[in-house]
Amino acid sequence: MSTDLWGIDATYEDAAGTTQTVSEQAIARIRTSIRRPPRPARSLYEECVKVIHQGQSFPLPTAAELQLEDGTTRPIHDRLPSDLPIGYHQLIPPDRSYPVRLIVSPGRCHLPPGLRIWGWSAQVYAARSRQSWGIGDLADLRRLAQWSKDLGARMVLINPLLAASPVLPQEASPYSPSSRRYLNPLYLRIEDLPGAARLGHDLQRLATLGRALNEDRHIDRDRVFLLKQEALQLLWSHCEEDPAFEQFCIVEGRPLHQFAVFCALAEAYGSSWRQWPSAYRHADSRDVEQFAHAHADRVKFHAWLQWLLDQQLAQASKSVSLMQDLPVGFSPDGADSWVWQDLIAADMRIGAPPDLYNTEGQDWGLPPFIPYRLQEAGYEPFIQTIRAVLRHAGGLRIDHVMGLFRLWWVPQEQKAKDGAYVRYHAEDLLAIIAIESQRAGAIVVGEDLGTVEPGVREQLADHNVLSYRLLWFEDTPPSQYPEKALAAITTHDLPTLAGVWTGRDLEMQRHLGLNPDTSANEKFREKIRQTSNLDADADVALAITSTFEQLAQAPSAIVMASMEAATVTHERPNMPTAGGKYPNWSLALPLPLEDIESSEIPRRLATILNGRSETKENTSRAD
Repeated sequence: MSTDLWGIDATYEDAAGTTQTVSEQAIARIRTSIRRPPRPARSLYEECVKVIHQGQSFPLPTAAELQLEDGTTRPIHDRLPSDLPIGYHQLIPPDRSYPVRLIVSPGRCHLPPGLRIWGWSAQVYAARSRQSWGIGDLADLRRLAQWSKDLGARMVLINPLLAASPVLPQEASPYSPSSRRYLNPLYLRIEDLPGAARLGHDLQRLATLGRALNEDRHIDRDRVFLLKQEALQLLWSHCEEDPAFEQFCIVEGRPLHQFAVFCALAEAYGSSWRQWPSAYRHADSRDVEQFAHAHADRVKFHAWLQWLLDQQLAQASKSVSLMQDLPVGFSPDGADSWVWQDLIAADMRIGAPPDLYNTEGQDWGLPPFIPYRLQEAGYEPFIQTIRAVLRHAGGLRIDHVMGLFRLWWVPQEQKAKDGAYVRYHAEDLLAIIAIESQRAGAIVVGEDLGTVEPGVREQLADHNVLSYRLLWFEDTPPSQYPEKALAAITTHDLPTLAGVWTGRDLEMQRHLGLNPDTSANEKFREKIRQTSNLDADADVALAITSTFEQLAQAPSAIVMASMEAATVTHERPNMPTAGGKYPNWSLALPLPLEDIESSEIPRRLATILNGRSETKENTSRAD
């Protein structure tokens, strides 16, 4: 491997183990986008960030002042003390010029010894009850969590609940959010909001229209958006001052204000800030603040929505731990991109190089952070993101965790395969994740599927980041999976167990004209047969329960059963290559929660998974 001063790898090893050489054109485009290579620091006080492990000490070039995260200060003479608390501190040099952000990390994420639990993975939007307004919401999640606890589950892994721009059409993909720090109002249960009962006939009318949407398995987010926005605006027009809301705004501070301003601007000028009048294209401009002042009521409305979401999410998390899911990036047109535009490579998109399943590579349409610019910002965007997504959570799944080490950058308007890997400061990012994990008491899982370079899984394990092991891809039986892992059958982008066993997933791909990989489908089906010792014509319910009997033998810390398996769902949540031919992220489960709760297969799966032994040391928030 040859990495240049910009952090770009000239070569890489593909999924088949073959060394590939990156084109000079790709390297030149990426260098231009990064603008300059990072400048090496000549001394400690020229560093913008210094990351150390708790208990570590080192000599200082001169005396300095240390300002701890809690605001207290300590004079430092010739050596940094070894008794510093974990967190984010400031080392102020004698000339009081630019402080160095001192990040003190515990070195490892929260992971109770001997952890052996199981849980459900669920697409919240798909988990509707009869009270839903066409989409699964936070009250449905609260119900799902309580049911899960009653069955013996200790965790529920959910799709990202993150904010989309507040305009039509609504973004369906939870992995292309406007912001990774704030939530999507579509998930609010309107009837549970303060003052909802006072709406009387209006609420009844809107609820009737909303529940009628449950008759169609296809989730019409635009229709849901219009109904809920009408209800929320009615509530806001009669809303009284609440000290708890005011305190929420104070605690959240400028990040919430900027997000709310973005939402108000998006309503006025469209979803993409790049198309707004030039005066509003930079979050810190005077024109933006003048707009915020002139539209103060609307800005406050959007902040109020986030307060409501925070309250309902807190309620949903009380029964069992929720494992949140962190997307690898955010929309180039959204709030995070607007706020942090000076730190990202706007003319690049992240993705993945060609592999056995995606021979042309992948372009996810998300802009990357420029590594040295992120570091110069003291990693503040990353810290805010991890802290926000761990709010009310007992776990975190990091999508494409390899992105902490390197990301595949694709120049805009180029094919996905014509990109290159750009290096990040993985140790720094892992240190931050460890701090936030310990503070939240949350288990961290890294989705390490695809092209993984040597040493990455070992480094993640050293930081107590669990691996992600899928039956579809593993060559060993579940009983030989690692302990530091989350074990499952499949994931949202792959065929469901029922879809493979019945052949329905393959049929769907053919129907859509996608030229499916029949050998891969047969490989998955044969894996079920070999794992569970089943006859080829076995009933699908038997195939599901028998496969989970084998998965339950995994010594892994967490085993996840999907709600698609529990409901014998043939359709996968997302068909990555289908484009607009398939209702990606828009199919509800075939049964409402009320019927799922009385179904036999979920109870069978729970009985199987409750057989996993647990130790007395399991004292995490998963309890």
